Amino acid sequence: MKVLLISANTEKINMAVLPVGMAFVAKAAEDAGHEVSQINLMAEPVALKSLASRIRMIRPHIIGISVRNIDDQVSLSPRFLLEPVTQVVATCRQNTESRIVLGGAGYSMFPDHALAYLGADMGIQGEGEYAFVMLLDKIQKGEDFSMVPGLHHAARNIANPPDINPKLDRFLFPAPKRHLTPLEPVSDEIIWLPFQTRRGCPLNCSYCSTALIEGTLTRKRSPKAVVDALSRYETAGFDHFFFVDNTFNLPQEYAIELCDRVIEAGLSISWRCILYPGKVSERLVAKMAESGCVEVSLGMESGSDSILKKMNKRFLSKDGRHASDLLKKYGIRRMGFLLLGGPGETRQTVMESLQFVDSLGLEMVKVTIGIRIYPETDLARHAKRVGKLSAADNLLFPRFYIEDGMASWLRKTAKAWMKDRPNWIH
Repeated sequence: MKVLLISANTEKINMAVLPVGMAFVAKAAEDAGHEVSQINLMAEPVALKSLASRIRMIRPHIIGISVRNIDDQVSLSPRFLLEPVTQVVATCRQNTESRIVLGGAGYSMFPDHALAYLGADMGIQGEGEYAFVMLLDKIQKGEDFSMVPGLHHAARNIANPPDINPKLDRFLFPAPKRHLTPLEPVSDEIIWLPFQTRRGCPLNCSYCSTALIEGTLTRKRSPKAVVDALSRYETAGFDHFFFVDNTFNLPQEYAIELCDRVIEAGLSISWRCILYPGKVSERLVAKMAESGCVEVSLGMESGSDSILKKMNKRFLSKDGRHASDLLKKYGIRRMGFLLLGGPGETRQTVMESLQFVDSLGLEMVKVTIGIRIYPETDLARHAKRVGKLSAADNLLFPRFYIEDGMASWLRKTAKAWMKDRPNWIH
């Protein structure tokens, strides 16, 4: 079958991002014998204008649209990012009778409501490498596709649970310059290639949407497969990688083995990752630095132990300080995060957080006021219990949790605090 995959994301929140998830699906579909074309609207800003002619030229049997972002997570004046995707769906509708299938991380958080809003035919929630290819095969053969994992189809009343495959190595890395084309950097901008070695997270932080997208079971690729892929990408000219695993340091021995294999392979790469502030050892940080780690996003979220407990974090502020000190010792840049205004937040806990993070001397701090509420999270359940959400609110349109009476003071305090700290952003 002829398949057209479109990455609808054009938003550069924090940084420009390559559509790696779509590339994995393209690789899997191609390996299954399908003819695959890709359009990345991030890389081709004018592609939407030429989308109609390209659809008519390709004449696809199936169109897959990857949806990455729902909104920009800014509580004061959030931008709803699905609206531009409606233009993509409409252009497809106007120029082909092909079925339109949604997928991607953003879609997977709201499979039924995003499907209804965008007006596509169906969607695949969760990992698409297996499920989307199964859907293609069933459609090609004229067979019933109602049991495809993760499939949502409103007209047929289908809402299947997603496939959580424990063996990630069965999903082969996309080929550089075939399934993944580098973005052209703007001036001295560094393009970091998203790279994932693990999927799923069992930590159950109160506000986190990862379980909706990847599940709660941590599934790991073999270190050999990871380093072999990194080597191929480096040969193709990619030399900056962002390990987007939710917690690069968990499990810690696996992270150390990855670093050891990168060192042994002699790769000349620079990389960044996300560290969970608990369970950060000096041995790990030393290996990270030696293997090319130059920057870490340190997910502390709060400097108040009482708030960390309410967020269901499994570490204390002292653990965050320990991790920060180790990273500084080994010359790794640190970006810290604060999520302010959640359940139990007070003026005292806010000041604890601001003073704590300030004392670390981080290279950059991102402050977020109000916590985006996602479905099926502890935060959503709490918001409904205290009357901040109605039971009917599907949360597709962004809703944020801020403790009563805190919003104005929080914004004023954060603005004043950040005025003399140019490395603090919001």
